[in-house]
Amino acid sequence: MRGFHLDAVILLVYSVRMKSANVVLKAQSPAYGGLAIGRMDGKVVMIKGAIPGETVEVSITKDKKDYSEATVERVIEPSEDRCVPPCRYFGTCGGCQLQYIRYDRQVSIKEDVLKDCLKRIAGLDVTLSEPLSGEPYNYRHRGQFKAAQGKLGLYREKSHEVVDIESCPLMVAEVNEGLATLRRVLKGAVYSEAHIVHGESTLALIKGARSDSANWGRLIGKHGGGFAGVYVESTDKGPIKLGLEYITLDLDGLQYTVSPTSFFQGHWRLNQSVVKLIIQALQPLEGKRVLDLYAGAGNFALPLALHARGVTAVEEVPSAVNDGKRNARINGIKNCKFIRTNVDSLRTTDRVDILIADPPREGLSPAALDKALLLKPEKIAYVSCNPASLSRDIKKLGGQYELESIRMVDFFPQTYHIESVSFLKRKV
Repeated sequence: MRGFHLDAVILLVYSVRMKSANVVLKAQSPAYGGLAIGRMDGKVVMIKGAIPGETVEVSITKDKKDYSEATVERVIEPSEDRCVPPCRYFGTCGGCQLQYIRYDRQVSIKEDVLKDCLKRIAGLDVTLSEPLSGEPYNYRHRGQFKAAQGKLGLYREKSHEVVDIESCPLMVAEVNEGLATLRRVLKGAVYSEAHIVHGESTLALIKGARSDSANWGRLIGKHGGGFAGVYVESTDKGPIKLGLEYITLDLDGLQYTVSPTSFFQGHWRLNQSVVKLIIQALQPLEGKRVLDLYAGAGNFALPLALHARGVTAVEEVPSAVNDGKRNARINGIKNCKFIRTNVDSLRTTDRVDILIADPPREGLSPAALDKALLLKPEKIAYVSCNPASLSRDIKKLGGQYELESIRMVDFFPQTYHIESVSFLKRKV
């Protein structure tokens, strides 16, 4: 047994039940995915279920050439930040990964991962601005639940097996009430997913449904179901629309409507803070022309239009574009134009002073990056949901733009997801 180090393999514990050797490691630093990094005989071990600083006994689940993967079996020296997960489904349901970590430590761990990505990929050693965070539980106004074999809930981690859950502590009360309604009213119905969204009212989107498997009208409030509207995507007869077709949320004083088939940020209270931050950081906006890529229903475009000369919002999802146009109309906003197209296909030579980008996990495509560099905006606000693709894009923009500030935004407490807001300024 050569090469054992105190900060790596401290002890070898043989498990008779598993017929395999468990290893005791020191968890050293955080990694993306809710993991912690340890080392075994000089080799990196990605540990699931450990907090950096802890000594844990782990079982090796995968042993690859360059690294190993492991799962905590026993905590030997626990961190003071370890807590008891409040959800009885934690560890079975795959929706959360970090409930065993005290919330303020979750935030600092995510900041450490963001800074590490920026340093490794973009070559930037940055000081982050103050993080934006909110309620650690009961924050989501949007829940997506899976249905199969009489079960309604979320997938087990790394599988398509549905874990049957009665309620989720991440959801606002109205979403959990809607979940209970679906369970009661749709017993025996055939469908694959149920999305529940809540604003001034609560709506449901039922996907993969067989139209004759339920009386969908029983979900509407006047029939006792409690939903203000239901949109059923049936596999045999096309869409079925009942009741209201959108919810309404407050967006910096605006009426923001969104249909259940459109995306909106589930952590709505924190989203409002991000919108205010972007408006403040981009001042002065008077006389400026703004281009908003991946605009959705106008989450950033509409509030910015109240201050700027004009905003062009680019979005490819038809329902989101329709929502955005409705939002502009009901709020009397005439200087915000929605264009339905893929960002890569956008053709514009109009002057752009400010660029807003809120891309998917893959980040900006090469075509989108080229477009941004060609348009030469004075400022760029980049909202990211993936620190790796963000760091790659900042590096590519680095020849013409300097990073003014960046902060972590914790839109998804209790999960490993890391979002951020960056502001870049064109070099003189």
